[in-house]
Amino acid sequence: MMDDLTKRYVERHPDDCAATPIRWWQAVWYALWTATFLYWVFYRWDVALAAANFFFSFWYLGIIAFRSAIVLLAVIKPCEIRIGHAALAALDEDSLPVYTLLIPLYREANIADKIIPSLDALDYPPDKLDIKLLLEADDRDTIQAVTRMALPPRYETLTLPDSKPKTKPKACNHGLARARGEFCVIYDAEDRPEPDQLKKAVLAFRQSPAEVVCIQAKLNYYNARQNLLTRWFAIEYATTFDIYLPGLQYARIPMPLGGTSNHFRTDMLRELDGWDPFNVTEDCDLGVRIYRAGYKTRMIDSTTWEEACANVKGWLRQRSRWVKGFFQTHLVHSRNPIRAIRQLGLRGYTGFILTVGGSSMMMILNVLYWIMGGLYAAWALKAMAHGHTLQTIVRGPREALPGSPVWPMLYYGPNEDPLWASLSIFFFTVAIVLFLANFLFVLIHVIACFKRRMVRFLPWALLMPMYWILISAGAWKGFIQLFTKPFYWEKTEHGKAKEDTSPQQAPRKRMRNDEG
Repeated sequence: MMDDLTKRYVERHPDDCAATPIRWWQAVWYALWTATFLYWVFYRWDVALAAANFFFSFWYLGIIAFRSAIVLLAVIKPCEIRIGHAALAALDEDSLPVYTLLIPLYREANIADKIIPSLDALDYPPDKLDIKLLLEADDRDTIQAVTRMALPPRYETLTLPDSKPKTKPKACNHGLARARGEFCVIYDAEDRPEPDQLKKAVLAFRQSPAEVVCIQAKLNYYNARQNLLTRWFAIEYATTFDIYLPGLQYARIPMPLGGTSNHFRTDMLRELDGWDPFNVTEDCDLGVRIYRAGYKTRMIDSTTWEEACANVKGWLRQRSRWVKGFFQTHLVHSRNPIRAIRQLGLRGYTGFILTVGGSSMMMILNVLYWIMGGLYAAWALKAMAHGHTLQTIVRGPREALPGSPVWPMLYYGPNEDPLWASLSIFFFTVAIVLFLANFLFVLIHVIACFKRRMVRFLPWALLMPMYWILISAGAWKGFIQLFTKPFYWEKTEHGKAKEDTSPQQAPRKRMRNDEG
């Protein structure tokens, strides 16, 4: 049963809410495309295979090329807002407004007390902080943990009604309804924002145009060096928040927000009705809605340190939720393409498709491409073991190579067997696309390591294609859950990190972006 606040959101956004992830006309549209493809498979399977291969390969390589172009823009033209020490020193604290901090806590009894020192370390007048601890009524352990804490008056505990869905955006909407601050920000239970982040955000808003509704801080991990998975995760975050999102800002494309450390003008966020309580990647959806409403998002050069999932099981749970939310966001904002193009503009709509829907599709395709590319590489190696050179494997002879199940990569022509000719072109295309895409993919992450001065992480950046296989596994899980459990929130377990494993870690000092 929904609470009144959630009901109001659904009523005010009947066409832009993920409460119904896919509408009947969208289901009919996708069913027609599937039926058309199956018809061609039975009628001319070779034509169907060639068309599908071209379509998916075009998008797969195109999305990577798009990401590369965005990264190049960010490198050539850094555009995040930088607030210097002089501006901070000259800031009159009496002029600072009340700032609301929304802290959603669900099943966080083991670390509920850890966010308090990080919030107390913020360099902001305590009497101008309005901190909302958002608790669910059925989460007795976390409620008891918070009750045991002796919290000063700036902290307010809000126990939410026991209603569906049990999501972070629903909790944040309740906090937004009670917010007293001119600005507000979300922090997760394990977050460690840089102490001067609130002041930087205030100054960033003051020097930005009125249509800037959101200032997004950068995110990275304080346990980045715990194991291989956390290293890959930290490289991915450095790529996303240090160069990819700033590049989207410069290209004037809708920016999917991070799940935390996004600072808002409270009144304008209320005007947008806050977050979609049914979208499990509410930050991505809100970033698109901000753009559709004609507002803007800017990046700020300040970092919040989080805890990276250090085990594959927990990481897959988190990733599946993220990708499921990306699919939800794509479906919601694609329900009426004409209206979306009118509101986003052709540039914005194209960027939205490439950033949200296209990226999700690429994650789904990735593992399939790796399976096909891996099989073909294995067959090619077997052919070489039988004495064939790479040149003969690629160029012929025209007949299948004797002693090996490998056919030439360019096995085509009017006198060739249609099966082997079609399959050879198919696998050749996949192999080339996979190679080019992963070359660009690795290059992007190497650039990110240099950008954040994570020089010691460069060897792990070269292995990032292996990480993307994991991402694809999580994407498939999220894609399946889109139909089976669309609103299920895969809870990320915190409190498992080994502290102080990164030389960047310094919770009560100003943290530097230096990994080398």
